[in-house]
Amino acid sequence: PNPDYKNSIKESILGLESLLKIILNTPKGTLGELVNKLSVHPALKEALKKLYGWTSDEDGIRHAKPGEKTTSSEEEARFLLVISSAFVNYIISKYEKQLTKEN
Repeated sequence: PNPDYKNSIKESILGLESLLKIILNTPKGTLGELVNKLSVHPALKEALKKLYGWTSDEDGIRHAKPGEKTTSSEEEARFLLVISSAFVNYIISKYEKQLTKEN
C-alpha cells in the first residue's frame, strides 16, 4: 500500500556501486569515481555516470533526509531497477571473460 520507489532507486544504484567495488577490488569510492576504471566503451561509462548523477540530484533520491518527500515514480523505479540489472549482468559477464583469459 505504501511503495518506496525512492528506496528502490537508491538500492538499485548502490547495487551497481557495490559490484564495481568488488570487480575492481576497490573497497572505497563512489560509482561516479569507480566507473572511470572500467574497461568498457566510453559511452557506457558516461551512461552510468549520468544515471548515478540523476540518483544524486533528482529530488535528493540518494541523499534525502528521513521523511522528506520525493516525486520518485513507479516508472522511474522500474526503469532504474531494470537498467541496473542489465549493467550488473553485462559487467559480470565481461569481467568473467577477462578473468578467464588472464588465468
